Amino acid sequence: MGDSYSYIGAVVGATYPEMGKVLRRVMPKSFILVPGYGAQGGKGADLVHFFNEDGLGAIVNSSRGIIAAYQQEKYAKYGAENFGEASRAAVEDMIADISGALQNR
Repeated sequence: MGDSYSYIGAVVGATYPEMGKVLRRVMPKSFILVPGYGAQGGKGADLVHFFNEDGLGAIVNSSRGIIAAYQQEKYAKYGAENFGEASRAAVEDMIADISGALQNR
């Protein structure tokens, strides 16, 4: 595979952090798609093992947590008519959560 990422990847839910640890060890140069952040219960601390030491290699998905952010109590102040602003705030919070978890690992 050389220094690049492999053409082979994996999909592992954020709610299975121990599997992320195992797969990252076995597949150090593979991208791992990680659904389940946010609405399904995954948090930044759950994701640290899915990433390589350089903070790359994982693609985190949070469809419902972002698209429907305005329905969450935390972002309800935006209302349905400003769903875009609620989604932006949810993305910014997600980035901060994951970045903080990676810095503290």
